[in-house]
Amino acid sequence: LDTIASGLSSAWGMTFLPDGDMLITDRNGSIYRVDRNKQKEKVTGGPEVLAEGQGGLLDVELHPKFAQNQLIYFSYSAFKTVDGTKLSTTAVMRARLMGNMLTDQKVIFEALPYLKTRHHYGSRLEFDRNGFLFVSVGDRGQHQPLFPQSVENACGKIHRINDDGSIPADNPYVKQDKAIASIYSFGHRNPQ
Repeated sequence: LDTIASGLSSAWGMTFLPDGDMLITDRNGSIYRVDRNKQKEKVTGGPEVLAEGQGGLLDVELHPKFAQNQLIYFSYSAFKTVDGTKLSTTAVMRARLMGNMLTDQKVIFEALPYLKTRHHYGSRLEFDRNGFLFVSVGDRGQHQPLFPQSVENACGKIHRINDDGSIPADNPYVKQDKAIASIYSFGHRNPQ
């Protein structure tokens, strides 16, 4: 066993850069770059996260053409306050990595609706060979009948989006009335 990095609160996701450096997300919202000599440096410019319960900064994934465009994707628990109540959801931010700084940040996905619960965000990211980004979203603890089975909400689903957040024209429910167009599969409890 070899310790690569220490001093992390709750490491959640990691990915390797082409030069061999590793990016690590910490659920508290911190992003670290660790080089081959195990030197850890903080990366600035990440998303503002709700680090409560199972929420926070979660997965990280490189764009398939990262060497050309330096684009990175982060999943996290986003939040907003409505009528004095803090609500949260799973979101995905795309940003460009310039050294140890993120620029050109853009939120490309939000799993609606925002909810009061602080668990089952899901939140894994993966690109397929065709360049589609898959995003897992948990049921957010909504156990009432049909919530994860309904295509009218984003929870308890696997979503498929283009690298800019737009919706692929051949997604299964893209033409179904009231359905969330990004849904690729549904009925999942918490695909972490």
